[in-house]
Amino acid sequence: MSEPRLWENWGRTTAAAPARLAVPRDEADLSSAVASAAREGLHVRAVGAGHSFTPAVVTDGLLVDLQHLRGIEAVERRHDGTARVTVRAGTRLYHLHHLLAAHGLAMTNLGDIDRQTLAGAIATGTHGTGARHGGLSGQVSGLRLVGPDGAVRQVGVDAPPGSPDRELFELSRLGLGTTGVVSAVELEVVPAFWLRAREEPWPMGRVLEDVEAFATSADHAELYWFPGTRRALTMRNDRLSPDEAADWATGRSGLKGRLRGVRQEARDLLDGELLSNGVFELANRLATAAPGLTRGLNRVSSRALGARERVGPSYEIFCHRRRVRFREMEYALPRAALADVVRELDAWLRRSSEPVPFPVEVRFAPPDDVWLSTARGRETAYVAVHQYVRMPHRRWFAAAEAVFLAADGRPHWGKLHHRTAADLLEHYPLHDVARVRRTVDPDGVFRNGYTDAVLGLPGPSL
Repeated sequence: MSEPRLWENWGRTTAAAPARLAVPRDEADLSSAVASAAREGLHVRAVGAGHSFTPAVVTDGLLVDLQHLRGIEAVERRHDGTARVTVRAGTRLYHLHHLLAAHGLAMTNLGDIDRQTLAGAIATGTHGTGARHGGLSGQVSGLRLVGPDGAVRQVGVDAPPGSPDRELFELSRLGLGTTGVVSAVELEVVPAFWLRAREEPWPMGRVLEDVEAFATSADHAELYWFPGTRRALTMRNDRLSPDEAADWATGRSGLKGRLRGVRQEARDLLDGELLSNGVFELANRLATAAPGLTRGLNRVSSRALGARERVGPSYEIFCHRRRVRFREMEYALPRAALADVVRELDAWLRRSSEPVPFPVEVRFAPPDDVWLSTARGRETAYVAVHQYVRMPHRRWFAAAEAVFLAADGRPHWGKLHHRTAADLLEHYPLHDVARVRRTVDPDGVFRNGYTDAVLGLPGPSL
């Protein structure tokens, strides 16, 4: 247990000065730290990699860093090749990819950033893209939770529907850490697979004229639209069959394959590091110094990343390094509203001449039944707006949020927004959320200002 120190998140949007910091070595150490803090009347929050833009982990009490709780504990295989894997909560996603691959396994879907811890990613509703492939919380089948008294409780999907354990599981797999500190996660994983990735510049109008056709044109479809332009970089990833993947893997081991791999790595370095990070950082610094150049810079950026095709293990294709620091707001929208939303954003940007050098990201998800999932009960399109960390973001984000709300949008729990429980009650079973929280944490040990605002107080009513 260490003395207070300032904690700041990756996006530099929030900070905290907790009374104490705990970095437990194991689950027993974690239980002891939580129970001790609760007895002293301290609030407890757990921190992962700090990639949330909201103050979800801010506390003036005990901040728990799970960096030592990492690695795979157990693998339960099934005859169909799938498996249930128990993973310690502090495992970084980029580390988990390789641990699973060593067992011939993979997560069925991922976001495009993998610096997060597993527990942090599921707690805030991290998702990838795919009209038939849901977010990370939907891949969770069980959790181990450390409660306010330090007791460890196992909950999961195998509990009877409507039972206290099942309800605790439903909230804990995406609940902003309000039911306890997760020490381990059970994941439903699949046999390792490869993806063929196609990146192509498209006119934005081509996407908007039939959103559903684009969303279902690949197993995992997304796009980046450059504000002030009519162009988008589309990304469509399709799963290879095991035979196709084996052919590619074998081909990579031969001389021609190695040469092709060197060429692909060189192109990845050019697009991923030089253009997407190095030159992009420079473009954003230029836009900061001379905002009037932004539209021209966006036109250049929209043409710099041309068509290419890549093939590789799923996690290599899903995930990208994002070295340019930014701030982000993302809303989940009914998929049918996407075209009108993009047109409204475009119209506002053209009217206002607001300098926005970061592209707008669009992704997709199927309906699910996770209590606090932003895709709960509807076909979803995600629209994320960004701004470079050195540039003002509030006017752009306020305008975008107004458009999102008019389209019945739901904010990402880990990204900037201004919604409260009163606004969100129509989207989520917040009365059930409050009831479960009241039962497992009657003294509100795991609450903070953000959870109070978006989920309601853990009292008799919202």
